[in-house]
Amino acid sequence: MIYLDNSATTRQYDEVTEAMVRAMKEDYGNPSSLYQLGVDAEKALKAARRQVLDAAGAAFGADDWDAVFTSGGTEADNMAIFGAARALRRLGNRIVTTAVEHPAVLECCKSLEADGFEVVRVGVDSTGLLRMDEMRAAINDRTILVSMMHVNNEVGTVMPVGLIRETMRQNGAPGLFHCDAVQSFGKMPLPADADLISVSGHKIHGPKGSGALLISRGKSATDTVKASNLPAFIVGGGQEAGRRSGTENVPAIVGLGCAAQIAAADGNRYLTMADIAHMRQKLLEGLCGKIDDIEINSPYQAGTLPGDCCPSVLNVNFKGTRGEVILHTLEQDGICVSTGSACSSNKKGQSHVLEAMGRSSKDIEGAIRFSIGRLNRLDEVDTVVEAVAAAVARFRRLGSFR
Repeated sequence: MIYLDNSATTRQYDEVTEAMVRAMKEDYGNPSSLYQLGVDAEKALKAARRQVLDAAGAAFGADDWDAVFTSGGTEADNMAIFGAARALRRLGNRIVTTAVEHPAVLECCKSLEADGFEVVRVGVDSTGLLRMDEMRAAINDRTILVSMMHVNNEVGTVMPVGLIRETMRQNGAPGLFHCDAVQSFGKMPLPADADLISVSGHKIHGPKGSGALLISRGKSATDTVKASNLPAFIVGGGQEAGRRSGTENVPAIVGLGCAAQIAAADGNRYLTMADIAHMRQKLLEGLCGKIDDIEINSPYQAGTLPGDCCPSVLNVNFKGTRGEVILHTLEQDGICVSTGSACSSNKKGQSHVLEAMGRSSKDIEGAIRFSIGRLNRLDEVDTVVEAVAAAVARFRRLGSFR
């Protein structure tokens, strides 16, 4: 099987599975217990916390950031957004986000909007890049939260996250900057000037049901508030320094830490990000060379700068086809791809990301997302290109008889 849906989820590293099994067998104590078995489990949590912060980037020192473990990126997003809204409502009621966020962010904002908050959704251009002029106009002195992804999960566009904090400072926004880094964590340095950062384990060959909210100990852009003062999201026994109650899932957290450490090493047994960028370029050129009448929805250039495409993602519209049919045809050849976000693909409706980018309904219908992981092989590209070309030609040939 050739698996090219790594933006949806990834296969766990064997090292991750082994580390989790050890934790289940040996460090099974409750981390809050005072005897040695509990102390050992707590040490495992501390080690994983350090691994996650180290993988986030050199700017994330132990003295500057905390990591609160969650059940995944969705919970981390919810914790950041609802926590900021609850804590900062006395300072304003405006929340600024983008039109292309993950549902974990958009649904939070929709809920807060129903509770009386003002939500501004900033648009993007045809490559999925944020319209920064609209963002500057949206942020004002009533803005208590800006929530924006680092890398778009459907098309891979790298957003200008480095400009947000300064814009908040210039416009007198008293709030916090939350960055959803689920698709960029373990692949590129994260924005050190964010206040809250969401990450997930199962996008980097770690376990599902693992994630973290990284919380800065510094003050907001206007020195008004501190992210570290956000209220608890889940209350009860006071675990995770009182921020997220409930006995910690030690095996999953250990697995997340192990996966983060491997990602930070960027080498050894697995593809490096440079390898992945090379594989993406070869796939892009192969599809363009073999198939007529296609449109690249992702930015053409792979990289880590705003406007680049995350090296692991390539979204292509095969005009005159239906992506779902191409997907199942490729599945019969042992190739896994997707038509968009796995979090919404089982629901009716078209991609809100491609729609925001100005694509027509017909073009959205023919879109396929290829997403590469560290367990792929460079020699898989030729097989994929041939299979996609055959699937597209077959669909177009059959469609001409209708």
